[in-house]
Amino acid sequence: MQQITQPAPGFSSVGIIWIKLAIIYLMIGVGIGIAMGASENFTLRPVHAHINLLGWATMALAGLIYSVFPQVGLSKLAKVHFWLNNISLPVMAIALTLLVNGHREIVPVLAASEIAAALGIIVFAANIFLNLKKA
Repeated sequence: MQQITQPAPGFSSVGIIWIKLAIIYLMIGVGIGIAMGASENFTLRPVHAHINLLGWATMALAGLIYSVFPQVGLSKLAKVHFWLNNISLPVMAIALTLLVNGHREIVPVLAASEIAAALGIIVFAANIFLNLKKA
């Protein structure tokens, strides 16, 4: 099998870390889904959904956008988006897991992580609207 070390011509490598992290979130989300199905215990449905949507889908799309439009992916806003997303999502997943398992005292941590994730999405949107220009 030939290893691909460079992106396709015209395709920047700036989004590769986003895409690789998205794959990690996908594996975690699928693992949770398999575990829920095998145990017939679907308590972690919201955790599964958040990891798949905010981790896999959103990060993969951001990675593709940042690869196709590298000037957007190299901006300060992209860096803020990256850190907000990758700090808030693991904290959110852990806090949500604890909450659905009866630990109500975690609600402030969950709320803070949700706000950070929402800010990450707002920063992503601002980055796209401010830095992605028509040719």
